[in-house]
Amino acid sequence: MVTVAKQPMRNRASQPMGGDQPTVGVVPWRRRRLQRAGVDAALAEKLASDRRFDLHAVLELIDRGCPPELAARILAPLDDPQVGSH
Repeated sequence: MVTVAKQPMRNRASQPMGGDQPTVGVVPWRRRRLQRAGVDAALAEKLASDRRFDLHAVLELIDRGCPPELAARILAPLDDPQVGSH
């Protein structure tokens, strides 16, 4: 039987997770996915850069025939009424 020394648990919640910093590569990936779905470049950039938007929900609406601009308006954060309006 192998005995492992018990180590004190670290309080991970107090360590910074970098949640405020965008993860490298995520925004370009989101932009590409949106553009492949037919979203114009300007709107794709805006939606890709704003992590408050649920990418999967936007893509699902578009897949169901919703125009990208309307999908953006439907899923826009309540504190940002300008998203999706051109």
